[in-house]
Amino acid sequence: MIKKIIAFALIIIGANQMVNAQELYVYTEPASNMPSKSIGIRLANEGFFSPDFRSRSVGEMMIGLNKNLMFHAQGFVSDMDGKYRLEGGSFYAKYRFLSIDETQSHFRGAAYGRISTSKRPTYTEDINLEGDNSGWQAGLIFTQLIHKLALSATFGYSEAFESKNKQLAGMPEPDKMLNYSLSSGYLVLPFVYKNYNQPNFNVYLELLGKTNPANGNSYLDLAPALQLILNSRTRIDLGYRFQVAGDIQNRYLKNMYLAKVEFNFFNVLK
Repeated sequence: MIKKIIAFALIIIGANQMVNAQELYVYTEPASNMPSKSIGIRLANEGFFSPDFRSRSVGEMMIGLNKNLMFHAQGFVSDMDGKYRLEGGSFYAKYRFLSIDETQSHFRGAAYGRISTSKRPTYTEDINLEGDNSGWQAGLIFTQLIHKLALSATFGYSEAFESKNKQLAGMPEPDKMLNYSLSSGYLVLPFVYKNYNQPNFNVYLELLGKTNPANGNSYLDLAPALQLILNSRTRIDLGYRFQVAGDIQNRYLKNMYLAKVEFNFFNVLK
């Protein structure tokens, strides 16, 4: 009997992960949270090949405190400045304040905030709080799931802390930035859900943009990605972002690949 109960619970967890799999965006966070009382470990690597190969590695721990509140803690190391070193860290929190559920669909709304620190010099007016800049960020996320298609929009505001490093001559000091994104995800496999061991295969297309409110400079990136989920616990992401419009020069996050692996542990917190 106990084995049957455990098996049934795992199937329910797997089904929930399957239904929401196409919301696990590669470049942005959805309004939905990870399961309550769960822990996730994520390792990521991003980089570019021109003019020279440079990369950043990110270690991340995620905690689902309850169905509405989750936290992330990140650490960054990279050779973006020539020598591989520890750059800094980031703390992220997300609170889901809206949930409208229907058969095979739901709508979520969440508020998020981030605070980050980085040792990197300031080379551009772009603000990236996942390794390149010290600062804070806050915003809103709205996600709509319709059967196998999930759409999500993010609106945020970032502000960089005053840098203690000397900026390059002629380069603008980062100050404030408006952030926005539109993400779509589609569940390709499985065609029919049977059990939680079935692999999930998802495809994504995300639009990632920023605008400097001080001068109107902006950019827009297109980011296609693929995702494989195994046993509802292990997630593998591969993506590439490239600029399709914009006038912000010497950006960090331009024409970069992204690879992630994530491991989730359910019902581990009391």
